[in-house]
Amino acid sequence: MSTRAGFVALIGEPNAGKSTLTNHMVGAKVSIVTHKVQTTRARIRGVALEGDAQIVFVDTPGLFRPRRRLDRAMVAAAWGGAADADIVVLMIEAHRGITEGVEKILEGLEEIGQGRTIALAINKIDRVKAEVLLALSKDLNERYPFSETFMISAEKGHGCADLKRWLAQELPEGPWLYPEDQIADLPMRMIAAEMTREKLTLRLHQELPYQLTVETEAWEERKDGSARIDQIIYVARAGHKGIVLGNKGETIKAVSKAAREELEEFLGRRVHLFCQVKVREKWLEEAERYSEMGLDFKDGNT
Repeated sequence: MSTRAGFVALIGEPNAGKSTLTNHMVGAKVSIVTHKVQTTRARIRGVALEGDAQIVFVDTPGLFRPRRRLDRAMVAAAWGGAADADIVVLMIEAHRGITEGVEKILEGLEEIGQGRTIALAINKIDRVKAEVLLALSKDLNERYPFSETFMISAEKGHGCADLKRWLAQELPEGPWLYPEDQIADLPMRMIAAEMTREKLTLRLHQELPYQLTVETEAWEERKDGSARIDQIIYVARAGHKGIVLGNKGETIKAVSKAAREELEEFLGRRVHLFCQVKVREKWLEEAERYSEMGLDFKDGNT
């Protein structure tokens, strides 16, 4: 019996549903999902099984017009993930249609698409009528010769099984790349940091959108089977520290509690989570912070 394995890159604009689809396909939460754009900073790989095939999803940062070093590094990571993959899936939001951002991505596909399998997934299909979907699909396929088109709802799971089956049969034959029980190739330290960052993003809304990062400083396995995890939340300004801490420490307590509960569910054991907030005015310009996020500092150069 022959096995198949390979990498599938999900690309698209921010909020197109790439992280939601990764999590649905893998069956576990490996990629940060919030209502905010640009939340996926690193190329998070989730590993899904379908029959004899192992599908490794590369959930890239959303493609957008970069303004800062961090933005440029994220966009470079997204295109790098697509260029390295066996199959690329472009995700489009049905209700937004062909935006200026989508036009730019289609141009980018012309550059990397030679001899590559590229599929189209129109997501959030429950938001538009059938005739709008069909017209959008026709328009996109006239602009680019996609190998296959799928109508899906990543959130509700509609159409995802068909996409997964198709991906499995399109991957090259070869041995599996990861152990059968592994669902992500990110170190647990980074997954833990991402979970805390998600909770901060949800809690702070517009106050501190992208001026913070989270690092797992220490991870101690205890004799009773629990884990002690120490994290540092870096903010760019002294004023931001107070926002993260909140009145009498309420915000940081709530964030730590929510992150700890999710980590316990994810790991299936008790977790002791300790979060500190530190000011590092130049963290957005530090190479070390980028490598912690799985990004290349050099890619942020203009």
